[in-house]
Amino acid sequence: MLDRFDPRLDPTFAAVDRAALIRRLKGVLPADGLLSAPEAMAVYESDGLAAYRGRPGLVALPRTADEVSGVLLACAAFGVPVVARGAGTGLSGGALPFPGCVLLSLARLDRILSIDPDARTARVQPGVRNLAISQAAAPFGLFYAPDPSSQLACSIGGNVAENAGGVHCLKYGLTVHNIQAIRMLTIDGEALDLGGEALDAPGFDLMALMTGSEGLLGVITEVTVELLPLPAHARVLLAAFADVRHAGEAVAAIIAAGIVPAGLEMMDNLALTAAESYAHAGYPVGAAAILLCEIDGAAVDVAEELARVAAVCEAAGATEVRLAKDEAERMRFWAGRKGAFPAMGRLAPDYYCIDGTIPRRRLGNVLEEIGRLSSARGLAVANVFHAGDGNLHPLILYDANEPGQMERAEALGGAILEACVAAGGTITGEHGVGREKINQMCAQFSIPEIEIFAAIKAAFDPAGLLNPGKAIPTLARCAEYGAMHVHGGAVRFSELERL
Repeated sequence: MLDRFDPRLDPTFAAVDRAALIRRLKGVLPADGLLSAPEAMAVYESDGLAAYRGRPGLVALPRTADEVSGVLLACAAFGVPVVARGAGTGLSGGALPFPGCVLLSLARLDRILSIDPDARTARVQPGVRNLAISQAAAPFGLFYAPDPSSQLACSIGGNVAENAGGVHCLKYGLTVHNIQAIRMLTIDGEALDLGGEALDAPGFDLMALMTGSEGLLGVITEVTVELLPLPAHARVLLAAFADVRHAGEAVAAIIAAGIVPAGLEMMDNLALTAAESYAHAGYPVGAAAILLCEIDGAAVDVAEELARVAAVCEAAGATEVRLAKDEAERMRFWAGRKGAFPAMGRLAPDYYCIDGTIPRRRLGNVLEEIGRLSSARGLAVANVFHAGDGNLHPLILYDANEPGQMERAEALGGAILEACVAAGGTITGEHGVGREKINQMCAQFSIPEIEIFAAIKAAFDPAGLLNPGKAIPTLARCAEYGAMHVHGGAVRFSELERL
């Protein structure tokens, strides 16, 4: 396995005059806007992928876009790396500090600037919580559709940086489909406005390029999101299966029938049992897997679609099909799904969440491969999926206090991602590449493709100061990755071609 930070494979930066940099930053930040003591910076050592840690050189806490610009100008002048951070809920090490960097927290830019119910938009700062947008829009009969499981805490700036999704992304799309404009700052502090009020804009679609760019191209200071009317009616169907493959086949059959659910989620027995103990959602704990299928819209359409979904599930071998009897039970069903990640603490001291995407028709095959890899590595895997769009979230259970288990979990995670690639999928669906999947970028893309990614970054950030060592591997890293596999590494693609 390649090291997370390998001096031979990752960028290096010259030493700087730290005292001079602190003086410069104090001149642009409020009195409480700069942290330099180790104990004050400890909370910023990791994001949601807590197994990966690093210590920043300084932490900047601006309150305005002008102060963000001042921090970026100072870092550019001193040649210091900058790592932008939202709420720190990311799961790929995207906000992991680079040694000696200035960690730029945007948490204090947390104002909803305006809501336009006629245009169905909201202008917000990057530190606004995802759920807060829908709460503010609710009095107008509107909501913001993307709903990551961390929506209570995650910030809209981080959602844009990672192109976050959620349980309702199958019908309503990812972040990129639900935003209208972005204001960003380059490493030189220059403001760029991307997108606009029109449905399309002339020139290259730089807003789409910025969405999902993981802080490598610029820093987001304002987002205009699109709001949708609250559905008139929504109901959830739960289908239980005695076999995981049958559940996977039901997912493909629902989509093949031309049904587009608002959400279509799947959990295997290990995941649903833990979620049930945690959230008391009413799940059938004897099932090998369950599907949660939500349909929304006009009441008559919802009833008709749910009847079709029930018929498809029964034809696929469902052992039980039932509707949430009321809104309270519907919310319990979703609370169990959204609580699946924290529920893993009931099964193991630690878990490692994988994020890969595959074609829906390959779901059964890949589930079997995950089971095989789990047995071979000796680590249990609980499976939670955004099944409708093929986005897998296998949760590898391990104990970091046991020597070697963290390394085995990482190796198993890499093998699962490579199985997704071999099945015609990708190494990420919504969590981003960050630091976690940078090795697997070498499996997903060819050297010429990676060179194009690096050229795009260089066009925005010539000195490579923005979030270095993330998302785009160096060619040296890919060369070492390739050599590791050629000489008998953990994953051999020839073994996975059958997927």
